Amino acid sequence: MQWETVIGLEVHVQLATRSKIFSGASTAFGAEPNTQACAVDLGLPGVLPVLNEQAVAMAVQFGLAIHAEIPEVSVFDRKNYFYPDLPKGYQTSQMYHPIVGPGEVEITLEDGSTRTIRVHHAHLEEDAGKSLHESFSDGMGHAMTGIDLNRAGTPLLEIVSEPDMRSAKEAAAYLKAIHSIVTYLGISDGNMAEGSMRCDVNVSVRPRGQETFGTRAEIKNVNSFRFVERAIEFEVERQIELIEDGGEVVQETRLYDPERDETRSMRTKEEANDYRYFPCPDLLPVVLDGAYVDHLRETLPELPADKRARFQDGLGLSAYDAGVLSASREMAEYFEAVKDACGDAKQAANWVQGELSGALNREGLAIGDSPVSARQLGELITRVMDDTINGKAAKQVFQALWNGQGESADAVIEAKGLKQVTDTAAIEAMIDQVIADSPAQVAQYRDAEPDKRGKMIGYFVGQVMKASRGTANPQQVNALLKEKLDALC
Repeated sequence: MQWETVIGLEVHVQLATRSKIFSGASTAFGAEPNTQACAVDLGLPGVLPVLNEQAVAMAVQFGLAIHAEIPEVSVFDRKNYFYPDLPKGYQTSQMYHPIVGPGEVEITLEDGSTRTIRVHHAHLEEDAGKSLHESFSDGMGHAMTGIDLNRAGTPLLEIVSEPDMRSAKEAAAYLKAIHSIVTYLGISDGNMAEGSMRCDVNVSVRPRGQETFGTRAEIKNVNSFRFVERAIEFEVERQIELIEDGGEVVQETRLYDPERDETRSMRTKEEANDYRYFPCPDLLPVVLDGAYVDHLRETLPELPADKRARFQDGLGLSAYDAGVLSASREMAEYFEAVKDACGDAKQAANWVQGELSGALNREGLAIGDSPVSARQLGELITRVMDDTINGKAAKQVFQALWNGQGESADAVIEAKGLKQVTDTAAIEAMIDQVIADSPAQVAQYRDAEPDKRGKMIGYFVGQVMKASRGTANPQQVNALLKEKLDALC
């Protein structure tokens, strides 16, 4: 039987506000446990929440970026359930009237094709605390769990897709597209390692051609693009094997274990009515007028899809190059600064994706942590383009800049004596010396068939470049060598 996979994602994005969604407590990452949770976050008697206006603005900006409907009125509800890191016994969320309505996100797959994934809605909510299971005991060897409530009350935007994805690759591409949008907007840092962005993955399978969905399993809190792919691939295989062996998939919540590369059951999945949603009596409905929404629309930056199109149509880059360079705001801004410094988009793209990205990957660095600034790289490319240095020397200059051995490409070139020799007389003198020192190779060249000589000239080029310590212009060397060697035939 041929099976079809059906996937929907619920992406939780931590908004980049300085304070929490309903209190003035800090949202800074990395503080000592329980030092950033105030009375409002804990829901102590007598406190009242106050909605963070910046969180509202960020949610609306996201909605505008995905061409979503922005309802005039949205309402907060209480999602009631018990969990140790939820001290109030409920989470303030939006169930029935979310702040962002239906929208869509375009994804680009590895083969260059595109698909549109529908977004059902996005809603604001507060985060819960965090249970810590390591390094706690009662002093008698019994394990204990600690609770850190610093994260309680942190503003989240939960983005709920329609079940439109049909493969793990599509799900990863969608998650990357969401990451790109929220980081371009500046509404989240998107740091998945720190929990700023994580997702719940809903997966089911059905016989190909069947319209009704199969029973889904929800994989909770997956926090990397790679893990999303791997979790889906495992879960799809598990469900198909289970059904084909005569079993049934049960609706449940599962956890992905990256060390074992498997999902395992956590609990039977609750239905929405199990949470007992009630309107929040402490918060008024949020009413957005048209002027406010229009103002936020005017503040939107150039978004990834628009930037990708401009890189292709305006700068003449390939679809692949444009996609890579526009994937993150930091990469796009770095590339454009390099392009502006050297004046050549294609050369800038080649160096950013080649030498620079290779060095960043080897060192495990993000583009924002590059030791080589965009100005320095642009100057280096300029020196290659104006024949001040050749390609081999350029790599030496780049490495020196990477290691902090010079303030500029020009300074490194001067200090290391890498300036390219373009004086014809000087190059001819080196060529004459190499020919004089290589009688056997000259004889082989002279006796070879004309169509074989092209490959044999490499030896002489290498000797001349060695004599010049790599500074001779390779194009001039090749042309002059061929002229002089052919004259001896």
